[in-house]
Amino acid sequence: MPPMRDRFTIHSKAVVCQDSELKGDITIGAGTIVHPKATIFAIAGPIVIGTNCILEEGCILVNRRKEVMRIGDDNLFEICCRTSFSCSLFYLALIVLAGVESPSIGNFNTFSTKSRVHHTIRVSSYCVIGACSLVVPTQDQLFDDFTVVYGPTAEQRVWSGRGKIQEADLRRKHAEYLREMLPKFNRLRRGDGT
Repeated sequence: MPPMRDRFTIHSKAVVCQDSELKGDITIGAGTIVHPKATIFAIAGPIVIGTNCILEEGCILVNRRKEVMRIGDDNLFEICCRTSFSCSLFYLALIVLAGVESPSIGNFNTFSTKSRVHHTIRVSSYCVIGACSLVVPTQDQLFDDFTVVYGPTAEQRVWSGRGKIQEADLRRKHAEYLREMLPKFNRLRRGDGT
């Protein structure tokens, strides 16, 4: 396999901290926030992240497929979407335990703390993957809109959608705060052309 060629396209209004780990062909949309220690690896195919997404510390996104991994708008990837490892085990950890590998992610989804999603899952919109949930089906599966996955055995139910406007407002305020505070205490990364 040829070595990965790094190519980052980062929108000028995105906030991507220098301490984040980026490898491969990655496109980051306007208003997206990538915290320090977040990891995005486009191993086989490119990753395209939409607008106003938040990737918190310890979050790992991996694309092992040749097709484009598309992440919609306004998604939240919470702290440590997988178990943390020390730096010496970092690359081994990516091979064994990836965080989010879903090839298609819709809009307004939440991937809670220490959740893991396998590459056989396609996530629609307004889905919630609960804390410490491990979603690893044996065959391809599509989560319909408003699917909630919870618990270590990845039980599922459907959310009524009640409160989604309040959730969107809260997420917007969260992003505004991060856009103001992160550049004060972290150096930012720019794309290839900037």
